Amino acid sequence: MDSLHPNRSNLEDEEEMDTKPLKHDDSAPTSSPSWFTPKRLLSIFCVINMINYVDRGAIASNGVNGSLGTCTDGGTCTSGSGIQGEFNLSNFEDGVLSSAFMVGLLVASPIFASLSKSHNPFRLIGVGLSVWTLAVIGCGCSFDFWSITICRMLVGVGEASFISLAAPFIDDHAPAAQKTAWLATFYMCIPAGVALGYVYGGLVGDYLNWRFAFWVEAIFMLPFAVFGFVMKPLQLKGFSPIESKTSSTSVEIASPVIEDSEVSDINGHDAVRVEGIMAQASDKGSESEGAFGIMNRFSRFSEDMKVLLLDKVYVVNVLGYIAYNFVIGAYSYWGPKAGYNIYHMSDADLLFGGITIVCGIFGTLSGGFFLDYMGATISNAFKLLSGATFLGAIFCFSAFCFRSLYGFIPLFSMGELLVFVTQAPVNYVCLHCVKPSMRPLAMAMSTVSIHIFGDVPSSPLVGVLQDYVNNWRETALILTSILFIAAGIWLIGIFLKSVDKFNEGDENEVSTVEKANMKPLLGGNRNEMIDDPGEA
Repeated sequence: MDSLHPNRSNLEDEEEMDTKPLKHDDSAPTSSPSWFTPKRLLSIFCVINMINYVDRGAIASNGVNGSLGTCTDGGTCTSGSGIQGEFNLSNFEDGVLSSAFMVGLLVASPIFASLSKSHNPFRLIGVGLSVWTLAVIGCGCSFDFWSITICRMLVGVGEASFISLAAPFIDDHAPAAQKTAWLATFYMCIPAGVALGYVYGGLVGDYLNWRFAFWVEAIFMLPFAVFGFVMKPLQLKGFSPIESKTSSTSVEIASPVIEDSEVSDINGHDAVRVEGIMAQASDKGSESEGAFGIMNRFSRFSEDMKVLLLDKVYVVNVLGYIAYNFVIGAYSYWGPKAGYNIYHMSDADLLFGGITIVCGIFGTLSGGFFLDYMGATISNAFKLLSGATFLGAIFCFSAFCFRSLYGFIPLFSMGELLVFVTQAPVNYVCLHCVKPSMRPLAMAMSTVSIHIFGDVPSSPLVGVLQDYVNNWRETALILTSILFIAAGIWLIGIFLKSVDKFNEGDENEVSTVEKANMKPLLGGNRNEMIDDPGEA
């Protein structure tokens, strides 16, 4: 859009974002509420993201996760509490439970990313949120370790569509000068949601029962799952409208059938013969889709994966993110329990939740705004990632060396503030080092990688480490040292040749002719759609 209007100021862009409704996929119904603007889209996605991560924090809270029953040498025993106490889980099983949803995420993320090329992404988000809602209800109804583990896996399946598709939507509709700030606002919901989950889980577990925590989450997510189906779907940059693809395919299939058919005009039977031909074309189209559709999608997926794996910038970015997430994932799950044991915090859920929510919000937002101020480039993003992570690691490591709680709190807070600066820059690199049509897959594989190699193994491995050393301080120091590795990996990215591909041409881009043939949306006109292709 900026390339077609080089003289338009950033202020005018922001004003348009506030008042101009989003453009939608033309294959949807014609009616759509005029209030559905980019900022409201951002707000809706932020709330959904918040609920996702409230669930992550809640299951890690002492109120929901609980603890095993204990017995003293004198024979006095106390009953266990929460999930761990009710199902009598070891620390390893408890760690597996926190990571179980990643199995569903691993399997479903590439599938949803691939389906986004043949199905409208907004509808896929609706499907995913519906699965998430049902799975969370199942968590509250679970009766043993395996039943809740399977439900947590399905939670990952439901989340997969949202995490791979939401960021590209935001990146498309954010003002050019504030893209990183908008991404920061979205990713701010991760630490804020986890922290709120600590507090929420602690309160619900103490005053009601850990099962209610999951049921209430499902109630809050249900309206957004319905919203994904009833709203007029949006179109992502780099993808042709779904209706256009379908029509094109139908014409290609129907043409040879008509050429090989003899149409009779005797006694007015033309219409009957044409109907037969079109039915035959439809049947052949269905057979063709069934026979070759899966193979074509798999072939395209393999080609796209090869492109990602050969992209040095993308690989370095994700490797650093894996090391970073290994630490953050273990912090988020074991943090309250470690704090309770090291510093004898009676209110560890509230304290860790408070520190995380404040530092997470300010750190994530600061990272986005600071990168926009520096100049949102891939090289500057790597500089910010490496520097902030290195300094954050120093503060966090120093914090766990202190014996006093009053020394720990300020140092750990400063460390978390710096560590959370990375959220917007790391996802900016992921979105802008690939072509627009590759963004859903890039986000999906990034998310899968940081979880399957990061926080999936970190929670159970930290549990095993703690069972071995039986010292939470040593465990925390060993874990924190991995942040230095993440900083070193991102440092390499500064010296790589990088190109921002956000505006790079793509074979799947909607052409100007196709845009001219699309119906104007929300009362707009054709000229407006042609003049503002970036809005489509």
